[in-house]
Amino acid sequence: QKGSRQRAPPGTMAKDARAGGELDVPGKARKGKRDLEKVLLLCTRGVTHRHRHLFQDLMQLLPSGKKENKLDTKKDKDVVNEIAELKGCTSCILFEVRKRMDLYLWMAKTPNGPSVKFHVQNIHTMAELKLTGNHLKGSRAILSFHGAFDEQPHLQLLKELLSQIFGSSTKKHQKTKPFIDHVFNFTLADNRIWFRNYQIVLSDDRSKTNFDKMQLVEVGPRFVLNPVKMFSGSFKGQVLYENPNYVSPNTVRADERRGKSSRYVQKVKAKKRRKIHEEKNAKAPDEFADLWQEHDLSD
Repeated sequence: QKGSRQRAPPGTMAKDARAGGELDVPGKARKGKRDLEKVLLLCTRGVTHRHRHLFQDLMQLLPSGKKENKLDTKKDKDVVNEIAELKGCTSCILFEVRKRMDLYLWMAKTPNGPSVKFHVQNIHTMAELKLTGNHLKGSRAILSFHGAFDEQPHLQLLKELLSQIFGSSTKKHQKTKPFIDHVFNFTLADNRIWFRNYQIVLSDDRSKTNFDKMQLVEVGPRFVLNPVKMFSGSFKGQVLYENPNYVSPNTVRADERRGKSSRYVQKVKAKKRRKIHEEKNAKAPDEFADLWQEHDLSD
């Protein structure tokens, strides 16, 4: 009859359930939501105003970034992986501050790694520079890498990590605008990575894009990344690379203090040598020393 349904024989579904099989349901299979790259940004306690402004600049440059409260601990960094999992992030940027003056920046792929520890130097924020460049907030960026990144294995790994973190803002992301109007430039010089952000300025003639007249105007911020160590895991694991040219800022400050103390020691030694020299070479008595005294008595 019309509208009647056929029933399966009794016990058929029970047998399928006991066998662990699945029933075939007609229709289209649901497509899972594509996993988007999201970056977690957080910092430890003790950041200065300059570090905080740099943190805010990176938040503006990364539309896929998610901000988290300050991290209370500096030793147990496994907590960062748990926070990234709760936030649904695949990458992490951690600002670790030591002695309220030294900034270390961690970049990691959570939760399996790899991760890199940088020492940040020559920080100049956008508010400090006040450059003429300006681009749309939330727009996508072109990544430009120095050719030296393809020469050594650890530099190739750094290039891939920077590409996935700073190039995470795809057009399918919710907060990303479908425009490309700026360039992230990573230059390798003096065993350090120099970061610059430029705006792409086109000519006024919008009828036809002339790439020969295209110009780059710097926006900011500026900073230099000095690699310290690379780990196979996220904030832990086997050391893949260690920079032999890296010198700790504590060592640099100790050398400066030692240089100042050495100058003081040299002054003290010079005074002692002068005193000994005067004792060994006594001055001859002056025959005219009592001349004026005798003249006064005669008057």
